[in-house]
Amino acid sequence: MKPFSVFVVLLMGFLLCGCAATPVPIAYGTDGCHFCSMTIVDRQHAAQIVTKKGKAFKFDAVECMVNHLKDLDVTTIGLLLVNDYPTPGELIDAKKATFLITKNIPSPMGEYLSAFSSRNEAEGIEAENKGELYSWEELLARFKTH
Repeated sequence: MKPFSVFVVLLMGFLLCGCAATPVPIAYGTDGCHFCSMTIVDRQHAAQIVTKKGKAFKFDAVECMVNHLKDLDVTTIGLLLVNDYPTPGELIDAKKATFLITKNIPSPMGEYLSAFSSRNEAEGIEAENKGELYSWEELLARFKTH
């Protein structure tokens, strides 16, 4: 292969990789919430939207992310991520998560909203703390984002 052809192939590969929708690490204590501008410090309630082009929007709470969805063209979204409450700092797919709203678990913006990767785990925490469980679609309906 000619050197120029190799260069073009490598350049195309880098460009394609650079535009992928992949999570961007949240710098807790440094990054600010895209919606409310508060510093993101809570590893159990943070969230992130990544566009199909790879731009990341970080949030201090799931409720900030859900409220920001009202201002976005949802066809541009590549990933919707939320922190898994039992595993602080671990981002999970929001569409597959189970959400719990209970006055016994405060969240940064006062909605008492937490996310769980496991429905069984969410049900266990709900049984101990009372509250209501939601799927992603039910949560969006509650916040009236559609």
